[in-house]
Amino acid sequence: MRRTRTFDAGRRRLLKAGAAAGALGAFTRWLPAYAGGGSAAGSAARVAGGAPRDVAVTLAVRGESLRIAGRRAAATTLNGSLPGPLIELWEGREAVLRIENHLDEDTSVHWHGVLLPYRMDGVPGVSFPGISPGETFEARFPVRQYGTYWYHSHSGLQEQTGLYGPLVIHPREPEPFRYERDYVVVLSDWTFENPYRLLARLKKQSTYYNYQQRTLAEFVRDVREEGLEATLQDRLAWGRMRMTPTDIADVSGATYTYLMNGLDPLANWTALYRPGERVRLRLINASAMTYFNVRIPDVPMTVVQADGQNVEPVETDELQIAVAETYDVIVTPPGDGAHTLMAESLDRSGFARGTLAPRPGLTAPVPPLREPPRRTMIDMGMDHGSGHGAHGEHAHHHGTPAAQVDHAHHHAAPARVRSAEPGPRPPGPVVARHGPDGHGPGNTAVAEIQRNRLAEPGAGFETAEHRVLTYADLRNAAAPPDRRAPSHTLELHLTGNMERYMWSFDGRELHEVNAPIHFPYGERIRLVLVNDTMMEHPIHLHGMFMELENGQSDRLPFKHTLSVKPAERVSLLISANEPGPWAFHCHLLYHMQMGMMRVVEVAPAGGLAHA
Repeated sequence: MRRTRTFDAGRRRLLKAGAAAGALGAFTRWLPAYAGGGSAAGSAARVAGGAPRDVAVTLAVRGESLRIAGRRAAATTLNGSLPGPLIELWEGREAVLRIENHLDEDTSVHWHGVLLPYRMDGVPGVSFPGISPGETFEARFPVRQYGTYWYHSHSGLQEQTGLYGPLVIHPREPEPFRYERDYVVVLSDWTFENPYRLLARLKKQSTYYNYQQRTLAEFVRDVREEGLEATLQDRLAWGRMRMTPTDIADVSGATYTYLMNGLDPLANWTALYRPGERVRLRLINASAMTYFNVRIPDVPMTVVQADGQNVEPVETDELQIAVAETYDVIVTPPGDGAHTLMAESLDRSGFARGTLAPRPGLTAPVPPLREPPRRTMIDMGMDHGSGHGAHGEHAHHHGTPAAQVDHAHHHAAPARVRSAEPGPRPPGPVVARHGPDGHGPGNTAVAEIQRNRLAEPGAGFETAEHRVLTYADLRNAAAPPDRRAPSHTLELHLTGNMERYMWSFDGRELHEVNAPIHFPYGERIRLVLVNDTMMEHPIHLHGMFMELENGQSDRLPFKHTLSVKPAERVSLLISANEPGPWAFHCHLLYHMQMGMMRVVEVAPAGGLAHA
């Protein structure tokens, strides 16, 4: 590590899918070289590759005025582009990554999913102090992995203003799959609002950007179909939770413009291919708050990597990519025509879009936005009204309404590591009932019934007739090297108060926690996450991969970010072999900003280890 002083210091119009999405946008100066699009050759988006080599890169962070979706915008850029430039590294070689801060405030860059010494990890207050205005920070480390990753700011809300970019690590060994074209696809969300104003609005009214509230017409319809008593009981249950079934995303297309490689849907990022070629798409969700549902109509996708690590190939028609996740897919577009790459937001309030085409200028029909999903009793942590669990399987316990927390009788309980317990139960609809709650005022309700939901494709796909990828489908391409049974178990609850926009672990925000979570160095840890909230949370552990216990025996997939569904209980295995303090947080930017973050310390008993 080296720090040196080197220099002086509205609401957007919703796009209507299926409308004429015609002209290709001009290739403006602020687009990264890999973005392609417009009349520029699609090959400009391709990963370059080449001979293995050491890499030295300098990224200059600046505040600039850019033109995004036809409007001027104040953005935070890396080398003048949004997203930042593609960084290509080689496994087994050295990386030297320098960040120059040309802002008038501190900045930082975190190398998301990359294994490296903790002092290089780029989290102010955890791994280093941050990069002051006028300073350069250098991260120098040996590259120990392969795959598709990304990088982003960990300072304030800079990530929302454009400080992010893709990172590809070429493998030392030949890959177990073939392709002829290689493209990066960075998905993100952009707001023309000041992000701090956006956050202030959420704190004042958590549903400020939710334009999909239930209507009187829906009430009348439900009374007709379910009866008055059942309908009233449903409304009362949701009222106790202080949420509604339409609470799918905190921030929607009411303020967000969704981007693909920095281009809005009308600009139409384009990737070129020759008929019959296999095309690799490295999907990176670099958004601040948006889950995307990704599909190419009538073109199946074969998933070959998840979070940068090889998985046994699995074919699907659509996948849901959480904030901060990456998926690598291979497609073979049929015929000699164009095909739409559709990335629809989870709440279906908007979309990012691109085109796979054999020639510049071609477009394909853009599918219309589908009906928004709705939350269910299962999401509330209740038993299914019919006495059945997820997917119609019989529930082991009959639930009662999720209990609203009695703040006068409960207090926050600190997370703790305890002796190992028996492994997780086989996949099934119900895992456990919630015990007495001790989460305090930072949590509104508990998931009384916690389910294993790894085989569920996600909100909006409950009745899907096409194939949608699930976590249960992921199988590591090789057996992980550490086969030890865990010696310690840690259970953490994801907690929140949606009405007051408070987010935390175990009911305690980061500033309320006095000590880090301790992982004994060299030990094998089982981490159990229980989601007591009614929305998805993408949970990211810095510095180490987590092995998802998804029933795949000795082929558990590696994850650096895991989306935990509402009222879900999941189990992960971690080899605590990376010494130092590491950030552990929800990757929904505004949730992390509001306190849904902890520090994990990997160290021998008695003190912090140093890299």
